[in-house]
Amino acid sequence: MTDEFTVGDLFEHTVTDVGRADFVKYAGASGDFNPIHYDEPHAKQAGYDAVFGQGMFSAGIASRSVREALGLQHLDEYRTRFNAQVWPGDTLSTTVEVTAVDETDEGTHVEVDVTVINQDGETVVTGSAVASL
Repeated sequence: MTDEFTVGDLFEHTVTDVGRADFVKYAGASGDFNPIHYDEPHAKQAGYDAVFGQGMFSAGIASRSVREALGLQHLDEYRTRFNAQVWPGDTLSTTVEVTAVDETDEGTHVEVDVTVINQDGETVVTGSAVASL
């Protein structure tokens, strides 16, 4: 984390080869045991090509970059929107871009946009965060 921010600053992080084991680990941590995330026959019966990651799994990948950029203790808001599914083997690249910096009597107020794209350039998560430093 840095204490100095400028509009346009970018923070980037990439996770390669997301796998089924990651989805299962996330299910155990979150309690989201919907079988479409870990049971291939069930996912196919439901009309999907394969199992896929939980939406909050994808948001969690995005949150790592936000936490590293702004510091968890400073976060006031964190919002995400799921735009596309994450499949086994995907590479996910997160970009956090500083969109506003305001100095106030209470400190520095920083706003960022968050985007996660897969290896094909498809946006899988968008979001925003606000921090008070």
